[in-house]
Amino acid sequence: MRTEVLVNATPVETRVAITEDGRLVEIFHERRSRRGLVGNVYLGRVQRVLPGMHAAFVSIGIDRQAFLYVEDVLSSPSEPDPESSLNLSDGRPRLPESLRPHIDDLVKEGQQIVVQVTKDPLSGKGPRVTANLSLPGRYLVYLPEGRDVAVSRRINDEEERERLRSVLEAWGERGAFIARTAARGLPPGEFEADRSYLVNLAERIGRKAQQGTAPLLLHRELELALRIVRDRVKTDVAAIRVDEEGVHERLKDFLETVSPSLVSRLELDSGPDPLYERLGIETEIEEALKSHVLLPSGGSVVIHQTEALVAIDVNSGKFVGKDTLEDTVRATNLEAIPEIARQIRLRDLGGLIVVDFIDMEDPEHRREIFETLEAELGKDQARTRLLPISDFGLIEITRQRSRWNLEKTLTRTCPECAGTGHVKTDLSVAMDLRRELSRVFQLYGPGEVIRVRVRPTLAQLAQEQPDLFSDLSQAAGVALELVPDETLQLASYDIVPR
Repeated sequence: MRTEVLVNATPVETRVAITEDGRLVEIFHERRSRRGLVGNVYLGRVQRVLPGMHAAFVSIGIDRQAFLYVEDVLSSPSEPDPESSLNLSDGRPRLPESLRPHIDDLVKEGQQIVVQVTKDPLSGKGPRVTANLSLPGRYLVYLPEGRDVAVSRRINDEEERERLRSVLEAWGERGAFIARTAARGLPPGEFEADRSYLVNLAERIGRKAQQGTAPLLLHRELELALRIVRDRVKTDVAAIRVDEEGVHERLKDFLETVSPSLVSRLELDSGPDPLYERLGIETEIEEALKSHVLLPSGGSVVIHQTEALVAIDVNSGKFVGKDTLEDTVRATNLEAIPEIARQIRLRDLGGLIVVDFIDMEDPEHRREIFETLEAELGKDQARTRLLPISDFGLIEITRQRSRWNLEKTLTRTCPECAGTGHVKTDLSVAMDLRRELSRVFQLYGPGEVIRVRVRPTLAQLAQEQPDLFSDLSQAAGVALELVPDETLQLASYDIVPR
């Protein structure tokens, strides 16, 4: 599989695309006007302590106060996910009520506290923060308040895990280190630059916190292009292509420091055509905003995002197969799985995801579907958890969420339908207008004219069905004039004042 990283940068926005064999699998946006907060470290001030919610609100100097759970005040008891500098504490199991300490025993109103953002503000909520700092490097993550060394769960060779653990334990540093996947196979000397940088960074943050007054930004996370190269680029990446000279130079300097072997794969793309257009990335991004995804066989995957969950439905469509119905259904479900996994990554779908596969009778087929989906989602850097397929063909997935997904980043709620995806038919609008006119006609005298601005399609409907308003008009002795106006919003009308 050929993996490439494509960076498109302008003064207003930076985008980073990851492709596998020429197909877009992940896209990241960072806009100057709305730069993410995840990874930033702040000196905050506790504003309110909420014992009933086991949490506190912390001011970090932005519009919304940050939310700090009681578990995120405690010293990190176990290994977080070393592959993500986004949301390292998200997903920590909740302590049983009997073991959970009281939040008001840990923090007090007015107290200054060093916190790190683990989730950007989402859906009207403020950012989520943790007091357990996780400072990521290229090969290591440093937890200044951690207790135990750890190794990425993606390194599954036990001998290599033990080797890396021995290297980390030999350092004897205060705090704890975690070896990331990129550390696999590296000799101990290769970690020194990372180790030194992260320890010094933690010390700088500590000194700045001691000298400062909350709220105060203590450390800002790297810009998007550098962050993705640090966290996502592995040694097998074929190319890192950048279309802007300034970002290219910063990436070159960064790679020379953290991963010199990748410098030769960094390219400045200065072709006459825009990089994303030439490689079809713009088209793939537009397709990822649509609810329907067609499959080669003629089936489809339908994706709907709601406040509570994401629903993904598999349809056979035009695919009728050649054998039994069960075999046709199995083939459609299997074909859909790689596309479902790709769309989850591409759209950055998070929270609860429910996949509705076409019903299968054979238990072995159902098990095959579950195991295949689990394997495909295993390629995802974000943490996921699956529940076994239900009797109704549903698989529930939870996936970590730390930032705006693609839909929320690139779109806004439709002012016409208020996000429902539906507007009233012309006939329904006509009935609404009729009910309004029955009240308004009482305010007019015989012989007067009422003018109503309507959408052209509603005016056409009134011509085709004269009885829509004629009985009301005749009974009141008032003339009704419908004035077509294309500037009106869908499903609306405007009664013109006298």
